Amino acid sequence: MLSFLIVAVAALGAAGLTMYSGFGLGTLLLPVFALFFPVEVAVAATAVVHLANNVFKIGLVGRLADRSLVLNFGVPAIFAAMLGAAALGYVSRFEVLAAYTLGPHTAVITPLKLLMGALIFFFALFELLPGLRRIKFDRRYLALGGLFSGFFGGLSGHQGALRSAFLVKTGVSTEAFVGTNAMIAFMVDLARLATYGGFFLLAANGLPLGANEWPLVLTGVAAAFTGVMLGKRLLTKVKMSSVRTLTGVMLLTVALALAAGLV
Repeated sequence: MLSFLIVAVAALGAAGLTMYSGFGLGTLLLPVFALFFPVEVAVAATAVVHLANNVFKIGLVGRLADRSLVLNFGVPAIFAAMLGAAALGYVSRFEVLAAYTLGPHTAVITPLKLLMGALIFFFALFELLPGLRRIKFDRRYLALGGLFSGFFGGLSGHQGALRSAFLVKTGVSTEAFVGTNAMIAFMVDLARLATYGGFFLLAANGLPLGANEWPLVLTGVAAAFTGVMLGKRLLTKVKMSSVRTLTGVMLLTVALALAAGLV
C-alpha cells in the first residue's frame, strides 16, 4: 500500500510541475519506480506514464500550441530523436568514468551524462541570470534547436530539458509554451519509443511489464492526470516569468543530477 501512495504523490507533484516547465516527469518518476522494480522495468513503467501523460496534456492544452513552433521545431526533433535512439546502443559501450552508492541507489557517471549535464547547466544560466535572461532565440534557428534537443532526447531520454530551454526563449505566451511543449513532447516520445521498441523486440524475449507491475503503473498514470488537471486550472494565473524561473531551477537540478550520475 505504501508503494502506491509514494508513486501517486510523486506522479501528481511531478506532473503538476512539468505542466509549466515542459519536462521533469520522467526524471523525477524513474527513481521512484526504481525503488519497487528492477531498473529495466522501472524505465518501461516510467515511459508508459510519460507517454500517457503527454496524450492527456494534448487533450487539455494541445489547441493552445503555436503551430509554427510545432512544425519548425517538432518535425526536425522527430527525425533527430530516432537517430539518437538508434545511436544509443553505440554510446552505451562508452566506459563508465566512476560509480558510487547512495543508499540503495548506485550512481554511474558516464561521458554522455557529463556532456548532457554541462549542456543543460549552460541553458539553466540563461534563465537564472538577469543579463542572459533577456536574450531571445530567433525563430529561424528553431530547426537547429529541434535537431539538437531531439537527438539528445533519443540518446538519453532528457529531450524535454533542452526543448524547453529553446522554446522559452522564443517569446511565446505561457499558454502557447505549455501547449507547444505538450505537442512536441508527444511527437518525440512516439518517435523514440517506437525506435526503442523495435530494438527491444529484436533483442528481447518478452515484455518488460507483467501483470504484477501494471497496478502500480496505472496508479502513476492516474495521479499524473490529476496533476495535469490541477496545473491547467492555474494556467491563466501563471506568468511567463514564473515559468522561466521554474524552468531554470529544474534545468539546474537535472544538470547537477546528470553530472553526479544520479539519473
